[in-house]
Amino acid sequence: MPLHAITEVYGEAGLRQRFGLELESFPEAERDRLTEALELAARLHAHDRRVREPYLNHLLRVAIRIIRYYGIRDVDVLVAALLHDAVEDHPAELAGLAPDTAYEKSTEAALAVLAVRFNPRVADLVRSVTNPAYDPARDRHEQYREHVADSLERDPWARVIKISDFTDNGVGVIHTTLDKAHSSATKYRPLVPKLRELIGRPDTPLSTQAKEHILDQLDLAEERFAAILDDGGTGGGS
Repeated sequence: MPLHAITEVYGEAGLRQRFGLELESFPEAERDRLTEALELAARLHAHDRRVREPYLNHLLRVAIRIIRYYGIRDVDVLVAALLHDAVEDHPAELAGLAPDTAYEKSTEAALAVLAVRFNPRVADLVRSVTNPAYDPARDRHEQYREHVADSLERDPWARVIKISDFTDNGVGVIHTTLDKAHSSATKYRPLVPKLRELIGRPDTPLSTQAKEHILDQLDLAEERFAAILDDGGTGGGS
């Protein structure tokens, strides 16, 4: 069953169960690390929502997609996938700092916590997919796309996390409100050509089959963005 369909029918409980099924083939020590990462993400994002659903659903789908559809069993990558928004959204809480701590300081402290609790590679992967503080005088969407392009140029494994994140937001754009769909399509549509080029590179650590699947998903995301922005609708399909 597609991940968004599981979400619609069974919600967070269904996604947790699906994630648990994916973990059954991992060694016990690796399952324990992934379970620890999931519970940390659940705690940090406990009160966060993505319009119609708990934020944790998004993190679960991103991780499950990497295992099931990309064939990746690198536990560091999967831990970072579960925690890919933790530093950006909850740096002070993760680092145990006051809520009003400066973003740059709390971000570095939060990454240091991940390096100790998991390992430095996990922290580096999360760093690559964490947005920096934006210049308020410039367009936020433009700065976001510049950051994504720059960080993914440097870090091939971060591409795996970001493309699953992008797929969840892009292909899943029809599973939200009209206003949110329009905002997301405006933000993400210009990034598709760059992501397509990055996925096609020889150093992107994905199989040919996984790359073909991702390119199909990028085509579908582009179709949905066009339907929203060019046709004024919310797109079709599931």
